[in-house]
Amino acid sequence: MPPRNLNPQKPRDARRTLAVLGRYLMKSAPMLAAALLLTVVSNVFQLIGPTLCGYAIDAIALESGVDFQSVFHYAALMLALYVASAAIGYAVTILILHVSQRTVRAMRADLFAKLMRLPVGYFDRNQTGDILSHISYDIDTVNTSLSNDLVQILTSLITVAGALIMMIRISPVLVLVFAVTVPVSVLFTKYMTGRVRPLYRERSRKLGELNGFVEEYVSGQKTIRAYRREDDVLGRFDRKNEDAVQSYYRSEYYASVTGPSVNFINNLSLTLISIFGALLYLAGGISLGDISSFVLYSRKFSGPINEAANILSELQSALAAAERVFSLLNEDEEPADAPGAPKLRVTDGDVALEHVDFGYDPGRPVLRDVSLRAKPGGMVAIVGPTGAGKTTLVNLLMRFYDPQSGTISIDGQAIASVQRASLREAFSMVLQDTWLFNGTVHENIAYGSPGATREQVVAAAKATHIHEMIERLPQGYDTVLTEDGVNISKGQKQLMTIARAMLRKSHLLILDEATSNVDIRTELLIQSAMRALMRGKTCFVIAHRLSTIRNADLILVVRDGQIVEQGRHDDLLARNGFYASLFRAQFE
Repeated sequence: MPPRNLNPQKPRDARRTLAVLGRYLMKSAPMLAAALLLTVVSNVFQLIGPTLCGYAIDAIALESGVDFQSVFHYAALMLALYVASAAIGYAVTILILHVSQRTVRAMRADLFAKLMRLPVGYFDRNQTGDILSHISYDIDTVNTSLSNDLVQILTSLITVAGALIMMIRISPVLVLVFAVTVPVSVLFTKYMTGRVRPLYRERSRKLGELNGFVEEYVSGQKTIRAYRREDDVLGRFDRKNEDAVQSYYRSEYYASVTGPSVNFINNLSLTLISIFGALLYLAGGISLGDISSFVLYSRKFSGPINEAANILSELQSALAAAERVFSLLNEDEEPADAPGAPKLRVTDGDVALEHVDFGYDPGRPVLRDVSLRAKPGGMVAIVGPTGAGKTTLVNLLMRFYDPQSGTISIDGQAIASVQRASLREAFSMVLQDTWLFNGTVHENIAYGSPGATREQVVAAAKATHIHEMIERLPQGYDTVLTEDGVNISKGQKQLMTIARAMLRKSHLLILDEATSNVDIRTELLIQSAMRALMRGKTCFVIAHRLSTIRNADLILVVRDGQIVEQGRHDDLLARNGFYASLFRAQFE
């Protein structure tokens, strides 16, 4: 099998990530437009409040006495505006929540659809846990950021612009204070953002590795306990966990420093405003009400800037997660069929390989100059030591991979020139690693034949000698299997996958150690049933147990990526070659 890539490179183009994310958001453009309009209205109501506050203070500070009627009037207006602003803000939050949910739903759907289009080689190179973290952790991170930060960003932009306009209207001189403090805040935030972004990217990668480790070792619990390796696994987990914690700590540490630092700069601006505002008041250049309004507007102006520093830190995490999602979406898919490629038409099942060379790494060949011929309706057995290239031959037949040179043909049609879907429809496959999904027994057996009737499913089950076991289940064929069929034995799961393959109306069959989990007696029964049911179809059998392929029409002996011997069982034994040594090793 090809090497696994545990540390795939991630793209680092934040602008491109934002552009792609923007395209997803634009699918909800009407909702975004409505949210933007309501946000403007809500913030305008809030921005009027400080002005009314200033009017109320001036009404108190009149030389002729306190104008209580004006004070209560302005206070009532402020209350009404703030209540209306809060109600509109609630509506904006609901709208943005719908936008974020629609966005992540589309991203998750695209991501899963992409997984269905990726070549098998991608899953051979990458950990399952890391792939799953794209759909779970990374998508959830983006969702959290969109749900919370999008509203704050819209609000902050409008609040900052509105507050600046109102402050200029009150006192252009005092606004000059921000000419010093705002650039300092922006430059500091930009510097910290540059430091934090790679840390969040590293955090996502480390969490992906941790997920991959957990997924791998949770599935191997029986082996771990049988070999008493719990302490070793715990030690390795502790190291992985520590790496994840440290990467999380570093990213959050630098992100948390940004907010308080910007807040200090903003408080410094408030101090300067208080000093210069007092001087202007003493000089008669501004009223107490205007000073109060200006201070309130300065808080509204600097507050979002301070929040923006925290939001930007959260956005870095979301961008790092989005980068990982979009990097998967940008992975190369299986090459498209050639324009006008015909469907594979299988009439006889005559399979031929001619001078095939292949390596998962082109510089390290697995198969070298392999040629073979599988006659229609024959049973071809492929044997050899582990790592000889037996499963690789199957991968090439199914076009999970394409050879670097040579041709593979079925009934004279080169499989590289036909539609992949039609090629794979021509095969049924049973692997050593069984796969059942959460569904009824009937649904699992009929998985490759959606239109199969109950009678056809039962017939396939009887042929594989699994019918009686199924009948003993609580609801028979309607019994729901738990995930991966853990409520039945491994041998029973394998029998069900064999029944699934038998039910499928295909011309060719691949069995990759398909009877490795059943006892010898059941295996002999299955072999006879398969010979009867697959009569007239070409069958490829990968086997380590040589007793199962004695009656094969052709046995291919693979060693070091080459077919070193081929023939029938008795002929190969008579040659006293490599096959004979394998046979004697098993039975003598």
